[in-house]
Amino acid sequence: MERREIEVFLTLAEELHFGRTGERLLISQARVSQTIAGLERRLGVALFERTSRRVALTPVGAALHAEVREGHERIERAVADAMAAGRGVAGRLVVGLEAPAVAELAADVFDRFRARRPAVDLAFRETGFADPLDLLRTGEVDVVVTNGPIDEDGFVEGPEVLREPVVLAVAHRHRLAKRETVTLADLEGETVFRAGRRAAPYRREPDRTAATLLDLLTMIAAGEGVCPLAAHAADYFARPSLRMIPFESSAPPVSWVLCWRTGRLTAQVAALAEAAARGDADAAAR
Repeated sequence: MERREIEVFLTLAEELHFGRTGERLLISQARVSQTIAGLERRLGVALFERTSRRVALTPVGAALHAEVREGHERIERAVADAMAAGRGVAGRLVVGLEAPAVAELAADVFDRFRARRPAVDLAFRETGFADPLDLLRTGEVDVVVTNGPIDEDGFVEGPEVLREPVVLAVAHRHRLAKRETVTLADLEGETVFRAGRRAAPYRREPDRTAATLLDLLTMIAAGEGVCPLAAHAADYFARPSLRMIPFESSAPPVSWVLCWRTGRLTAQVAALAEAAARGDADAAAR
């Protein structure tokens, strides 16, 4: 078993839910399903029983889980001890993510950081849905990846880590649901919800918010409003009750940028900003 397969298998065995497993590992639900299906094909045996209502370990899966979990924990402890002893330096950088999928979509940025700071433990936390800068204010994270531009006092906007087109989430029976693309003008007269720090020009009045992503998608599906979202939503949050319609190509993209508190640019945050800026330079060179 490869390391990623082990992580997915152990997490799914704990959660017994493909969606929650994906959320914990910051990968899509489809990736979880593909990983488990591939593992079962290679082993030639079912590890999980799946129905429309529940997921459960098979007897073989339960036995494998007991053995793999013990070995995985032992290996993780040994590796951590060896790294600490060999490098003599320990550190931790906690990155808050407005959109957890960014950890996967901007993996090249985080991989460059790890290569340059191998002794630093890079950890991710999902920020508050309504206020993505909440954990930065309380000091629970060192830096946040959020939708730019940053216009709040007391915060610094750093380099871009990812740029995406925008889609409009609407109910499957909405007047725009059959459109191939939409424009900014199509938002006029609509109740436009706001997801996180959605910036202009996609913010419209009345500027309504939802407490959680689930609340937001539920309200959109019920026809209570529409919401511009980053394009990855079409893959990560697809469901029969919604349509994700691309904005026309001339519409501004979503820019995911680093953000830190004014005066709190630590060496580790600066190293992550350098890794992001290097990505921009490489892209420009190509």
